[in-house]
Amino acid sequence: MRLLPQETASVVSRLELLARRKMQGTMSGRHTSPNKGFSVIFAEHRHYTPGDNVRDLDWRVYGKNDRYYIKQYIEETNLRTTIVLDCSGSMSYTGEMAAPVGGKKLSKYEYARYLAAGLSYMLVKQQDAVSLVTFDAKIRQFIKAASRPSQVRRILEELHQTEPGGDTALAETLHEVADRIPRRGLVILISDLFDDPEKVVKALHHFAFNNHELVLFHVMAGEELTFPFRDFNDFRDLEMADRTLRIDPRSVRAAYLEKVRAHLQLVERACGQLQADYHPVSTEQPYAEALMNYLSRRGRRR
Repeated sequence: MRLLPQETASVVSRLELLARRKMQGTMSGRHTSPNKGFSVIFAEHRHYTPGDNVRDLDWRVYGKNDRYYIKQYIEETNLRTTIVLDCSGSMSYTGEMAAPVGGKKLSKYEYARYLAAGLSYMLVKQQDAVSLVTFDAKIRQFIKAASRPSQVRRILEELHQTEPGGDTALAETLHEVADRIPRRGLVILISDLFDDPEKVVKALHHFAFNNHELVLFHVMAGEELTFPFRDFNDFRDLEMADRTLRIDPRSVRAAYLEKVRAHLQLVERACGQLQADYHPVSTEQPYAEALMNYLSRRGRRR
């Protein structure tokens, strides 16, 4: 399965993802840095001290008050992005309502890795560093951040080789990821968030505490959002082998939908408090459309 179709790459390459918070990087770029440098965006004046470059003196200010001041500017930097991808068993669910790609309906994981592939390509193309973390009950792979073109190929290969499976330990794993990211940057979490929502919210706060900007793609299947089932049937647990429940869907539908609604509202409210981007997506929507809609909306909000 080709994770970066040409039509997707061509559209994504015309967009950009800029950080809203001040970032720390290692090279000149387009994202605002917390450090003062000498770029084109003026920040403030400070008193001249011996050793400063006289070319940075503001002679207009000197002419007005007979004092030497240095012009300081906001330094721009490259963005460091960590894409955190949920590979737990629940992500393997493929609903009948899912949008097809090449005649095949996508599971939540397949949908999520298309999003990860498109974002990786776009970020490296704009010369930003990208890292990939895959996890289920623990971190499976942690690819260090890089901005060279070969990083896209490395990430695509990892996405292609990885298969979903295993239990979820979302909250605990996110705490570990937050501890392992070395400096402030952008964290993009792509997951169905199947875990205790209160614990998930605490883990999201960990990223904010470490001064990371957070984007959350909440991926769910259409059936998980609407529960359209009617017939008495067996429901299989995708994270626990051989565990099935025989359920009359009509008897649990109302309670199920209320739980889902409460879960979504709790996470969305937490993201609002953290000034994080919360972007719920259903696998019913073509993944490229979901990605373009988010990037366009984010660009308009800057």
